Amino acid sequence: MAGHSKWANIQHRKGRQDEKRGKVWTRIIREITVAARAGGGDLGTNPRLRLAVDRAKAANMPADRVKYNIDKATGNQEGVHYEEIRYEGYGIGGAAILVDTMTDNKVRTVAEVRHAFSKHGGNMGTEGSVAFQFKHCGQLIFAPGTNEDKVMEVALEAGAEDVITDDDGAIEVLTAYVDFEAVRNALDAAGLKPEMAEVTMRPENPIELTGDDAVRMQKLLDVLEELDDVQAVYHNAQIDSAAL
Repeated sequence: MAGHSKWANIQHRKGRQDEKRGKVWTRIIREITVAARAGGGDLGTNPRLRLAVDRAKAANMPADRVKYNIDKATGNQEGVHYEEIRYEGYGIGGAAILVDTMTDNKVRTVAEVRHAFSKHGGNMGTEGSVAFQFKHCGQLIFAPGTNEDKVMEVALEAGAEDVITDDDGAIEVLTAYVDFEAVRNALDAAGLKPEMAEVTMRPENPIELTGDDAVRMQKLLDVLEELDDVQAVYHNAQIDSAAL
């Protein structure tokens, strides 16, 4: 089925993430810590920890550092206690935004998130105000030119919920979040390597932003993502590539 063009936004997002590598390890360590404490240190029985370790490998984090943080989280060593908190709000043009954080000081974190929203043209919402506009799911995105028939055949056979071809040829595979690993492994085994693969909060009703609105929205997103306690920012804005 045809979908909305996302490729320029995806490439832009990846580029900005690459520019922020200094903070990536910190965020991954927090995720490893929380995942290991919640589900134990065995990768075979803790899918959340497996995903965190996969992210660590993709970010070139040394294996001994990964192991150290798993051991620290599951042992009796003293460590910082992180709390997961999701904030919801509105950006430019009423765009919906979710901000996932891990923090050892929620008073500090909520103040920083609220300040970022208010200073850059958005506003905080109440719990549940925009979350219903997103779906918790697995998402794998393949570059334009990838064999669409092969992706569809392998993905659907492995349990994917949908395969969407965007207007520019990018292919998006959607899964239930619990089926993400199985589908990704099947695609990998078939030699199909996605440009991006993650469990995410996917917007159900994207809205287009152009011109100054697009620039302002991108600024708000950048500021939120730069906050030390922020792990991920999700939104439903389709930002005009000319403004990126």
